[in-house]
Amino acid sequence: MINRILTPRELIVGGGSIAQLPALLRRLGVSRPLLVIDPGVLKLGLAEPAIAAMRAAGIDLDIFAGVIEDPTDATVDLAVERIRGSNRDSVIGFGGGSAIDTGKAAAIVASTGEAVHALKVPRIVDLSVMPFIAVPTTAGTGSEVTRACVITDTQRQEKMLILGTAALPAAAIVDFELTLTCPFRVTVDTGLDALTHALEAIINRNCNAHADALASSALALIGAHLETAASEPGNRAAREAMMLGATHAGLAVSNTSTALIHGLSRPIGAFFHVPHGLSNAMLLPLVTAYSLSAAPRQYAAAARALGWAAAGDSDEHAGRALVQGFIGLNARLKVPTPQSFGIDGERYRAVLPEMARQALSSGTPQNNPRVPDSDDIIELYRNAWDGRVPVF
Repeated sequence: MINRILTPRELIVGGGSIAQLPALLRRLGVSRPLLVIDPGVLKLGLAEPAIAAMRAAGIDLDIFAGVIEDPTDATVDLAVERIRGSNRDSVIGFGGGSAIDTGKAAAIVASTGEAVHALKVPRIVDLSVMPFIAVPTTAGTGSEVTRACVITDTQRQEKMLILGTAALPAAAIVDFELTLTCPFRVTVDTGLDALTHALEAIINRNCNAHADALASSALALIGAHLETAASEPGNRAAREAMMLGATHAGLAVSNTSTALIHGLSRPIGAFFHVPHGLSNAMLLPLVTAYSLSAAPRQYAAAARALGWAAAGDSDEHAGRALVQGFIGLNARLKVPTPQSFGIDGERYRAVLPEMARQALSSGTPQNNPRVPDSDDIIELYRNAWDGRVPVF
C-alpha cells in the first residue's frame, strides 16, 4: 500500500520555542505577516513576547484580533480584507483552533480569490497558497499540523470542512509554555479533542502504519497526563506531554481524516454552540460502543495504548474496557450530556434530520469502521441526548 504523508515544512517543538518565530519567518521568506489572534489571548499577553520579537527584528506586522469561537465565513472575510488591504505576504494563527482555522481559511481565500463556501468538501483543496504559520496555545485541536479547517456557514448553520494541502501550515511552533494558563474546561475539552483525533486515526478505514504509530503515541501521552494537566495546571511535565500528544494526534489524523465522532460532533456545534472538543467527548463512549464490533483489534489497541487494558487481555475484553474507560473519564472530567449542557430538547429533536444530513455530507462518517445511514445517526443523536450507551 502506498500512503501519502503530509506534514508542515517545519515543526519547532519545545518550551520557549516561540522565541524562534522571527527566524522562522525569515527562513520562509516572508516579512509582512498578519497575526490572527483571539482577543482574549491577546489581552492575556501571551503573544506579547512574540510581537515584540518580530517588531524588533524589523518585521512589518499587522494584527487581526477579530477571531470568534466557532469561526464563521463572515470572520474569515474580515481577515481577508486585512490581508489584501495591507498587502500581507503570510498569516500567523496564534491561539486555539478557532484562531488557527480562521487564519488558514483567510490565507486560502486571499490567495485563491474564491469564496470560502466554494472550498468545502467533497472538494479537496490541494492548491498553493501564501505561507501560514500556526502557533497553538492549547493542547488539543491539532490544527497546527493538519490539512483541515472548519468554518461555520452563517446562513445555513453548517460547519464546513475544508480539506487539502492548502490548509496545511507551512510551519508550526509548538511551545507547551503557552498552555500553562489554560483553565480547566479549555484544558479538558481540547485534550479530549486530541484523544478523539488519535482514536479516530487508529480505527479509521484509511489507517496506515505511519498514522498508527503517531496515534498510539498520542493515546499513551494523553491517557497518562490529561487528568493531571487539568487538575494541576502548572504541572510542566503534564503540559509538555499533552502538547506533544496533541501534535502527534494531529499528525496522525491529518493522514487518515476523522470518522464518525467528528461527523456527528460538527452539527451539534453548529446548531447549539457547544465547544468542539466537548461535543466530541459527549459522543466518545456512545460511538465507540456502536463501532466496536466492526474493528475489535483496532479498538483494543487504543485501550492498551491508553493503559486501560493489558497486552494479554483479549480484544473483546479490551474493547469493553475502552467503552467503560471513556464513560469514567467523562464523569471525572465533568463532561455534560447535551441535555445537561442546557440544549433545548424540542429544538434538538426538531433538527435531528438536518444534523444527520450535515453529518453524512461531511464525508467523515464513511471513514468509520461501521458506516451508519441517516436513521442510524438520528438514533445515535437520540441516545447521546441523555448520555445513554446501549450495547450494540
